[in-house]
Amino acid sequence: MKIAKISPAGILVALIAAGGMISNVQAQHRNMSFFLTSAGPGRGADLDGLDGADAHCAELAKAAGSKRTNWRAYLSTTAPGGEAGVNARDRIGKGPWHNAKGVLIARNVNDLHSGRDKINKQNALTEKGETISGRGDAVNLHDVLTGSDPAGMYSTAGSDTTCANWTSSEAGSAIVGHHDRMGLKDTRHMKSWNSSHGTRGCSPEALKSTGGAGLFYCFAAK
Repeated sequence: MKIAKISPAGILVALIAAGGMISNVQAQHRNMSFFLTSAGPGRGADLDGLDGADAHCAELAKAAGSKRTNWRAYLSTTAPGGEAGVNARDRIGKGPWHNAKGVLIARNVNDLHSGRDKINKQNALTEKGETISGRGDAVNLHDVLTGSDPAGMYSTAGSDTTCANWTSSEAGSAIVGHHDRMGLKDTRHMKSWNSSHGTRGCSPEALKSTGGAGLFYCFAAK
């Protein structure tokens, strides 16, 4: 069998082309303004509160090559007594937001919560531009922490819906959405990216039991 010879010029062209592809990928990651975390801090739903969650978003984005520093976690909180706390939709800026491959996720906050959003398994990419497994895969990780209702407001579902405002890795519960828009039952809630059901607890094991790993959405606020 003959082995084709490649000229030095051909090798140079191939290297330039490969370099262009790498540069393009790096540019996309630098310009991304939305991603699903590739991993949580490792303490279940204990994210060190909103500040800790924001810092985790920024850390992951920086490691992926992003130059943005204004990352906000899409998480709601409640005030003592179940009163209004912080709404996730009010934390993330005005948009538009694009994923690591440049796909437009939503033009603004209203689009994001109107059914015109593009969040699904294919587009809810991590900061590395990778997909997260969902329902039907060997490992289901489609539960995404939000603590929110479908409109992106703090949840009034009752009891704890934010794992003590993202500081508990034991008792409590948190509202999650499904990034793959799928669930055991074919209902509206199971198709929601931000408000599907509550977790069985706040520990890594409790989150895992319903298909989660402490992941959450990150948006660039400006």
